[in-house]
Amino acid sequence: MHLDFDPNSLASEQVSFDQFLKVDIRLGEVVQVDDFPEARNPSYKLKIDFGPGAGVKKSSAQITHHYKKEDLMGKKVLAVVNFPPRQIATFMSEVLVLGVSDLEGHVTLPDVDSSLPNGSRLY
Repeated sequence: MHLDFDPNSLASEQVSFDQFLKVDIRLGEVVQVDDFPEARNPSYKLKIDFGPGAGVKKSSAQITHHYKKEDLMGKKVLAVVNFPPRQIATFMSEVLVLGVSDLEGHVTLPDVDSSLPNGSRLY
């Protein structure tokens, strides 16, 4: 997702700790990467293994600026796994892969310890 980036902007509206705990963010491993030419913005279709609890889920990700498909295979990513599925062009995205915008607004993926097991929860 390409967003307008303002490094001096204030944080969003406050949420309670209980609201935060409802957001289930898990660690998964990218097991398949495909081009997504039907997407409005340059994107990949990802299949991500979140381990025995959540299994393999699909997501689209606008991360083509910084990553080639081969760079993503086996990469550990963080994603929200309890949002409802969302139709993105011709593709049903099941999880939201998390990223951080660079100064130009292109998404980069946070680095995580690759030795952590798939399905580990972020707190």
